[in-house]
Amino acid sequence: MKQVPLLPTERIDDLLTYDLKIIQSDEVFSFSMDAVLLGRFSSVPPKGRIIDLCTGNGVVPLLLSTRTRAEIWGVEIQERLADMAVRNADINDLSERLHMVQGDLKTIHKTLGHGQFDAVTVNPPYLPVPNGEQNSNAHFAAARHEIHCTLEDVVAASAKLVKAGGKVAMVHRATRVVDIICLMRQYRIEPKRIRYVHARAGEEAMMVLIEGMKDGKPEIRTLPPLIVYTENEEYCQELKEIYYGGRSALEFS
Repeated sequence: MKQVPLLPTERIDDLLTYDLKIIQSDEVFSFSMDAVLLGRFSSVPPKGRIIDLCTGNGVVPLLLSTRTRAEIWGVEIQERLADMAVRNADINDLSERLHMVQGDLKTIHKTLGHGQFDAVTVNPPYLPVPNGEQNSNAHFAAARHEIHCTLEDVVAASAKLVKAGGKVAMVHRATRVVDIICLMRQYRIEPKRIRYVHARAGEEAMMVLIEGMKDGKPEIRTLPPLIVYTENEEYCQELKEIYYGGRSALEFS
């Protein structure tokens, strides 16, 4: 593991898969299961160019690096998180393949180009900006609420960045699935694969994983649901394999 500078509140955590390490801090939003599932669900080319929007501290690019030799860009608007993403690439000796950029996803195509990426991944903020009081921690507020970008901003940006035939994969709240599908079609990203994530059997879906193809033909596959917890309140076998780098979970479909 390469040595990198840490701020006083930062720590180095184990990602549990492929010996990856990640710098985190309680002062900013840490990665969650959503990002891990996205990193395994998304289709990735064996080589080429991938971009991860709303990358935070760069966890999705780190996970994707275990599945492909492609070059991967991460885009994060918050300076603190973008700096952590840069150092997370460095600490894992991946700086030559992982390029972390501080920038606004709404305009990043002006820097990185139209239609230059084979795949786009994104774990965006889930909630509309509240009318009343919101989290006093700006990092937490931006991670949870659409302060810097709306869902439409995310889909529009993805459509500009991905090439024809390229894939766009997203994780979001299951309650937003209609919005996601409508916006994808509006921006010529045809939904192709969808999978719902349930906390427990018999409960309604809490998350949705969805992937579309730029200028693809209409047809969607609904994959078997993922049930996170067993009857014994343990992670299901599939999740254990994902977290510990099980080869059988790499395609996640």
